[in-house]
Amino acid sequence: MDRAHFSEFEVIPAVDVQDGEVVQLVAGERGTGKRYGDPVEAAARWTDAGARTLHLVDLDGAFEGERANADAIGAVIDAVGDGIGLQLGGGIRTADDAHSLLDTGIDRVILGTAAVENPEIVATIDDTHPGSVVVSLDAKEGEVVVSGWTEGTGLDPAEAAARYEGLGAGAILFTNVDVEGQLEGIDREAVESVVEAVDVPVIASGGVASVDDVVALKEAGAAAVVVGTALYEGEFTLREAQAAADEA
Repeated sequence: MDRAHFSEFEVIPAVDVQDGEVVQLVAGERGTGKRYGDPVEAAARWTDAGARTLHLVDLDGAFEGERANADAIGAVIDAVGDGIGLQLGGGIRTADDAHSLLDTGIDRVILGTAAVENPEIVATIDDTHPGSVVVSLDAKEGEVVVSGWTEGTGLDPAEAAARYEGLGAGAILFTNVDVEGQLEGIDREAVESVVEAVDVPVIASGGVASVDDVVALKEAGAAAVVVGTALYEGEFTLREAQAAADEA
């Protein structure tokens, strides 16, 4: 099975976990998060609203370099059961970590820092779990950043996306950190440049403030969009966003 394939455009709710609670950061800055309660309750809310996939992030893991919310994430996996796609990032640094997660209910693992520091990890995981690796390219001011969005790499997002596709990435998660969590809109051109660089699906993230933003990302060629703050703040419903995308 090609785990990273999207048969049609998806709106994917984010369940970002910090200290065991759902948190949405502003511009990727630690300490800026607004809390939205229990991850299991959030996951149930989104699956009840029609989500086909959930985007899970261990925020503490992203900053500290090792998974810190395994219990909370595990509870979400157990609660949603089969039939819902699950992609997880944050603190996954080794192939063994990834293999373990993929064998226990996660469909796709999201690698950011690990993929930058050790590109061959993508091929290693893909060998045993084809299509399961999503490489996360987080961009600030046009540059890929790692280690919880704190360190620049000098990499251009589009060039990096093509490189990781060649190593076996099943999809690219492109997050524009400059607009993350601010409800001020997306940077469509940045997404288009990454989409044009690869043939694998591109999952867009960052800045979605309206249903129009969702539609624009579909029109830009993204295969899916991850939405966090806008959904939690009630700017629009998941059903509204998915319906608008389906009609576009």
